[in-house]
Amino acid sequence: MMDRDGAETAPCLRCGGTLDFEFTMAFQPIVDVFTGTVHAYEALVRGPGGESAASILDRVDDHNVYTFDQACRVRALELAHALGCDRTISINFLPNAVYAPRACIQATLAAAERLQWPSSQLMFEVIETEAVRDRRHLQNIVESYRAMGFVVALDDFGTGHANLDLLIDLRPDLIKIDRELIRDIPSAPRRQRLVDALVTLATALDIRLLAEGVETAAEAAWLRRRGIALQQGYYFARPGLEQLPVVDADRFAALN
Repeated sequence: MMDRDGAETAPCLRCGGTLDFEFTMAFQPIVDVFTGTVHAYEALVRGPGGESAASILDRVDDHNVYTFDQACRVRALELAHALGCDRTISINFLPNAVYAPRACIQATLAAAERLQWPSSQLMFEVIETEAVRDRRHLQNIVESYRAMGFVVALDDFGTGHANLDLLIDLRPDLIKIDRELIRDIPSAPRRQRLVDALVTLATALDIRLLAEGVETAAEAAWLRRRGIALQQGYYFARPGLEQLPVVDADRFAALN
């Protein structure tokens, strides 16, 4: 099957099949500290009894990675819908688990249509736990997702393989600043300079910033003063297994 642009839209054969293990999702809020509201929820894979993500990811290999990637997206949407979520859902994906962007997304699109979930309320976070084997392939994924109305975020920016050149190649809608740059930032001048530079760069490139791993009021307040509205971390709420955690209003009030 072809879409109106002549792109392949038939389901990817590599994405089919079943998994021989079970998993579920936990949700962690992404907040807007200026409005004092939940902006989105990130879906985080967990074992059926709340086991760590690592315990599940250790069971993913080259033979089931495509099936697992698709199952995670569908499971996240189904759970969020069942919980009555009306915010954006953010889902991680491994670039090397997407064989053909428009084909591999079909199961997700079908689930979104069935649940009446708007494409504009789906954010995909690019995870680079290893160097991307084919940078052009990653560009194709991001361009395809953005053309379909999804938000694309670059995760763990500032560490590992998430380097400045990706901003040129990918043009993400959002950058998630890694916890290593956020930790103890009120008393870390070198980290402060790096984050200040990121604020300037993101503004120039029209990219939103999201600080992840925010664990203290002091960190959240410092980031707020720098204009970083979107924040995520234990200070606001820990991930909730199959639930949407509520953020206490006092957490926002303490930042003013």
